Amino acid sequence: MKTQLVLCIGGSLLAGMSACKDKAPEKEVPMNVIYILADDLGYGDIGCYGQQKIKTPNLDKMAREGMLFTQHYAGCTVSAPSRCSLMTGLHTGHSQIRGNKEIAPEGQQPMGADTYTLGKLMKSAGYATGIFGKWGLGYPGSSSVPSTMGFDEFFGYNCQRQAHSYYPDHLWHNNDTVFLSENDNNGRKVYSQDLIHEQALKFIRDNKDKPFYAMLTYTLPHAELNLPHDSIYQMYENTFEEVPYDKGGYYPSEKPYASFAAMVTRLDKYVGDVMAELKELGLDKNTIVIFTSDNGPHREGGANPDYFLSYGPLKGVKRDVYEGGIRVPMIAWNPAKIKAGVKTEHISAFWDVMPTLAELTGVALPQAGDGISFLPTLFSKEGQKQHEYLYWEFHEQNGREALRCGDWKLIRQPIVGETILELYDLSSDLHEDNNLAQQNPEKVKELEALMDGARTESPLFNFGR
Repeated sequence: MKTQLVLCIGGSLLAGMSACKDKAPEKEVPMNVIYILADDLGYGDIGCYGQQKIKTPNLDKMAREGMLFTQHYAGCTVSAPSRCSLMTGLHTGHSQIRGNKEIAPEGQQPMGADTYTLGKLMKSAGYATGIFGKWGLGYPGSSSVPSTMGFDEFFGYNCQRQAHSYYPDHLWHNNDTVFLSENDNNGRKVYSQDLIHEQALKFIRDNKDKPFYAMLTYTLPHAELNLPHDSIYQMYENTFEEVPYDKGGYYPSEKPYASFAAMVTRLDKYVGDVMAELKELGLDKNTIVIFTSDNGPHREGGANPDYFLSYGPLKGVKRDVYEGGIRVPMIAWNPAKIKAGVKTEHISAFWDVMPTLAELTGVALPQAGDGISFLPTLFSKEGQKQHEYLYWEFHEQNGREALRCGDWKLIRQPIVGETILELYDLSSDLHEDNNLAQQNPEKVKELEALMDGARTESPLFNFGR
């Protein structure tokens, strides 16, 4: 706090007056926000959530110094709809993008030009905004690219399909193509994640004197299972009994287990780099860092979630609406506002991020969404509101729906064909093994009514019908 200094001549010149008052408190500096989104990282893939085979020291330290969420959910069980839910504050019963819908030759189904996004929210609050990694919510030149969705800076993949290669022939910087000629003809010299990570750190440095919002949407550890054979890879190179992956669909991997483990540890190193950068710049106490994943673990490219227990104590993987497909790790960190070493069972989801950031920044949202701010939980304050229910729908494999209400979980699948209803009590059956639907017809009826009322029809996504 600055103090006003007044020269008092003769001792009585300003008698009776408050000559030496403090100035009014300066306006509180807005808190920076860094949101780190992993790709296909399972609930049990990092040490603080129980992983035994893979080293994640930076994330484990982040959890010790911050808050670990045990009941946080992704927007969907695959990438594009999950990211749309995050970006718009709407669950998949209301969001525009409810499935992975490819657009040739590069990109995915775009959101509408007038879509209100996290980027637009934070930009309206006076933040510099950047996203670094995978976009997956439009195609180049469409109505929905980062520059039209509120982001000042973008570096990475526009197309999530092209993000299956870690040695691509090009990336994007804003709306310009960045050609990586060193990767031509299978050169595989420039590792995309390192380049994206460098640009993310540069954005933090470039905006250190103003409030900023950075989304770091790395594609690790999504397949392909490949990375530089540097010291991180060498940690695991001779650790596991391996069967090389060469079945097609993804670039071959000589040692897929070692590669997967090294990709998770590389992601962990990136998190450590971000934290170190914040501390070096003196921004650590004024920056909230959130780490999470877009859905459950994958089986592509030689990955084996059963070997690593990537789903932890949960059942299911990517594309499942069981807990393992949609419940994800989330760690929140800020040494000034978030208490250290806290585990919270607060039930939250991707669509809660928008109202949380709106409350943090004091922005009034222009339209109601499906989310509830979890800022009271983050800052250990009273007044945390709770969801009546959470809802998901999935539009591949003939369609799936899931709804959680308290500890009850109802699943309807497949939507097209002979539909089976599954009812679980998560308080006693976290692994969703004991279907209680026949014993509880009234509860099923109640939750089906909520499920039917949770969604509106989509002109693009109709469970494959």
